[in-house]
Amino acid sequence: MTELCAELRPLTLETPAEHPFAEFVRILGKGKRGARGLTREEARAAMTLLLEGKVEDTQLGAFLMLLRHKEESAEELAGFTEALRTHLQAPNIAVDLDWPSYAGKKRHLPWYLLAAKCLAGNGVRIMLHGGGAHTAGRMYTEQLLTLLEIPLCRSWQAVSNALDEQRLAFFPLQDWAPQLQRMIDLRNTLGLRSPIHSLARVLNPLAARCGLQSIFHPGYQAVHREASRLLGDHAVVIKGDGGEIEINPDVASHLYGTSGGENWDEEWPAMSAQRHVKPASLQPEQLLAVWRGEAQDSYGEMAVIATMALALRGLGQDREQAFGNARVYWAERKNIN
Repeated sequence: MTELCAELRPLTLETPAEHPFAEFVRILGKGKRGARGLTREEARAAMTLLLEGKVEDTQLGAFLMLLRHKEESAEELAGFTEALRTHLQAPNIAVDLDWPSYAGKKRHLPWYLLAAKCLAGNGVRIMLHGGGAHTAGRMYTEQLLTLLEIPLCRSWQAVSNALDEQRLAFFPLQDWAPQLQRMIDLRNTLGLRSPIHSLARVLNPLAARCGLQSIFHPGYQAVHREASRLLGDHAVVIKGDGGEIEINPDVASHLYGTSGGENWDEEWPAMSAQRHVKPASLQPEQLLAVWRGEAQDSYGEMAVIATMALALRGLGQDREQAFGNARVYWAERKNIN
């Protein structure tokens, strides 16, 4: 009996202090009537604790799923981004386009990579970044870097060097924001995408002249634009094919832009009179064959030209000028090393 009593835990006689992060879980999860979204300041404070590793795993899972269920607001995305930028202290590297690539493609090849490659060959400095292959059946940027000779950079210095030499760099999220990568990797544990997939598209860590964003789910495009407006960024948001920054030439595209605190909208008509047939399988080598002029692909080449035009529109050209330059860039791509 004495031995049994010795093994029992002592009674809790004093109320333990509440964990600092518990407040933010409570705000989001306090029932149908008591719950609300985070203010921008609350979001900034919550993300700061997350980035500093001061949050328990149980709190992290609850926080991410409550946000996912509620759907993140523009104020929350802006606050999260401010915390990340402060924490990151990224170096001063000149970039024209911030190009997040987190969705992967499943219906069509990632033609946007040829658009980025062609733009870079014409002097546009582009930083691509992504979070790895997280969903089966999709093709990701990371898997095609070697094939398309896109520099994989594992440090800010490497990014700077690649941009100076080739004007194109891919920097994995895990190398510059490992805390966010860990949250993305929880997808297969939690069973749902977390809001970090959305947040990564807003981050624009090097304060590029224009941040391109693709949000596939309807209604989220305006939220992302508003987050970028709150941050004072210049950005263009679209519903890109498969969630990547790629114009689908078979359908009309709506551009959600913001610059200097003012929003603008533009409707681009479909380029093709008829929808293209989806390929039976995705063969990465087709990208290289089309790039080299050894093969033709109507859908792919339209997608490349339109996506380049989108980027040039984001950099200040009007639609007609952007498409004109995009077509010239594509026609003369053989001159790109």
